[in-house]
Amino acid sequence: MTARILLLCLLAWLPAAWGQRAVLVDRIVAVVNKEVITASELNDAVGSAERHLRRQGTQLPPRDLLERQMLERLVIEKAQLNMARETGIRVDELQLDRAVQRVAEQNRMTLAEFRGALERDGVPFAAYRDDLREQIILSRLREREVMDRIQVSDGEIDLFLAEMKAPADRVEFNLAHVLVRIPEQASPERIEAARGRADKVVLEARGGGDFARLAASYSDAPDALQGGVLGWRAQDRLPDLFVAALSKMRPGEISEVLRSPAGFHVVKLLERRGAGGAAEAGAPVLQTRLRHILIRTSDSVSDADARRRLLTLRERIVSGGAEFAEMARVHSDDGSAARGGELDWVYPGDTVPDFERSYADLKLNEVSAPVRTPFGYHLIQVLERRTADLSPDRRRMQARQALRERKSDDAYQEWLRQLRDQTYIELRLEER
Repeated sequence: MTARILLLCLLAWLPAAWGQRAVLVDRIVAVVNKEVITASELNDAVGSAERHLRRQGTQLPPRDLLERQMLERLVIEKAQLNMARETGIRVDELQLDRAVQRVAEQNRMTLAEFRGALERDGVPFAAYRDDLREQIILSRLREREVMDRIQVSDGEIDLFLAEMKAPADRVEFNLAHVLVRIPEQASPERIEAARGRADKVVLEARGGGDFARLAASYSDAPDALQGGVLGWRAQDRLPDLFVAALSKMRPGEISEVLRSPAGFHVVKLLERRGAGGAAEAGAPVLQTRLRHILIRTSDSVSDADARRRLLTLRERIVSGGAEFAEMARVHSDDGSAARGGELDWVYPGDTVPDFERSYADLKLNEVSAPVRTPFGYHLIQVLERRTADLSPDRRRMQARQALRERKSDDAYQEWLRQLRDQTYIELRLEER
């Protein structure tokens, strides 16, 4: 009799237990084509973003704003990965193994030590590999779908060269921005709502609000979690829309809301400086043969980590305990690593401004302090210098490169907007 009562009690308890467990089952917060984004995925993304912002010293946005920002980022990422899969972009296991090994070496760890460090931070090694694979795929997709399709006409090059005949007037801007993206063929209500978000950024930023926090809260640009910072850009490598606004601004000022095909922009001018004299047509220019070691920053490699590792490498090289080329082969996260970090002969304008200014100040064989660029942190060593004529063909090639850079950000944002519009998306974040 007792056993029968216990059995009946157990049977009566099971449905209630199942009901309680059902509440704990992960829920769907978005559908992207035939795939879903779950609440746990979103929580992981928000947690990662919060850790990143804290490392940068950025004030955290309200949780609900950051949640919506990260969900939009996951949606765009999922749409891109769908496209990459459908069009045959793959990263095989050997390529992924090499990429993970490179990250471990950058952290001055063996693979086993790196794996242990990840797991101590609560990041499963398999999940880290999956995330790294996705980042490589996204990079290849952008290169194929955007960068390879940017066209620069001969007429554009001619006009660009004509405009660059007055090098004394050229300047560089260090800037940050917020982008509020709007869909193609958006309704007037949707456009007005986006404009309202951009207006809110301007109002708060001019009222003393932290621009980095505002970028993390409202910006749809890929650099939102980096405070929207674009770094130093020469005026010839920025969209005309930005240059027109920045030329009237003083450091620290916030622009009005700017409208482009991609959406609404708010720009903050951080610093301004002269870009130096570009060579007049036919005049000799100084070429430099150099090598470098690059450590890229990421969620797993902070700015402080990159600088610290490069300072250690520099000390070993300067003291004579290590060869620059060998350190580059082992530690550099650049395609030049196999050549000992050597870039061969470079002309003015071949590299980004911060990199160029740093090597220009170096003596032969001197090793720089860590240098920050949009790619990460570098150690640079100058091997030789010589003067050479800048041929018309070379000048046109540089102009084409500058125009491609000027177009690249707008082209990428426009492509993302079109991809999102073509993707089936169902948001369920409000369904608590």
